[in-house]
Amino acid sequence: MGPPASPEQQPRERAIVTSVSTFSIARRFCGPPDSGNGGYVAGTLAAALGGNAKVRLHAPPPLERELRIECDDREAKLLDDDQLLASGVADLDPIEVPPALSAEAAERAAARSRVFEEHVFPTCFVCGPDRAEGDGLRIFAGPHDPQARIVAAPWTPDASLCDGSGRVRTEFLWAALDCPGAFSFPQPPTPVLLGELAVQVDAPVAGGETCVLVAHEVEHRGRKHRTATGLYGQSGELRARSLATWIELSA
Repeated sequence: MGPPASPEQQPRERAIVTSVSTFSIARRFCGPPDSGNGGYVAGTLAAALGGNAKVRLHAPPPLERELRIECDDREAKLLDDDQLLASGVADLDPIEVPPALSAEAAERAAARSRVFEEHVFPTCFVCGPDRAEGDGLRIFAGPHDPQARIVAAPWTPDASLCDGSGRVRTEFLWAALDCPGAFSFPQPPTPVLLGELAVQVDAPVAGGETCVLVAHEVEHRGRKHRTATGLYGQSGELRARSLATWIELSA
């Protein structure tokens, strides 16, 4: 008889699927024109894990197609037939974000946003300037402190984003925390897409509440950028935070 198998060689127990549900991404919630906004999709998966999670996007999620969410005792997966689109795990690691700014400072920063000069995806649900009020989120992050690569934008969520109690739903908090980070570093020569997003919700956000998003670049290595974003409520308290990994597409 040979030596016992190492831990790496031990067969891994199969996870037990505890729930299965389906949903489709409405065209309203696109990022690129033909796929879902990364934050919205990640937030939909995170809702199955209780809201605080880390989600990795593996492939562009198609619009208006029935997709499947499978949850087991370890993670949640978003699948298109057998293709893995996204996977998430519950995550409570602390996320450090830039300090709060006033709504006035955020408005001044947003007025300088580069979205008004160039935008790779102008119909993006979150940051697309071609989206109308009440349709897209219209979060236009602009430079507050260019040297520190800090950007900011105001945001007032409308009633269509809320649950029955008037609070903004998880997937829309995730969406709001997605795009601002991509504007904290200079526009690369090729588009950038969200690769991974971790979000912690500290307190709920009410519909109609005047909020401020503040983001900065944490790290840049090769084609990867890491950014942190804080979502502050009308009173200035931190309501939610995110840590994102962005990937520059190959030329």
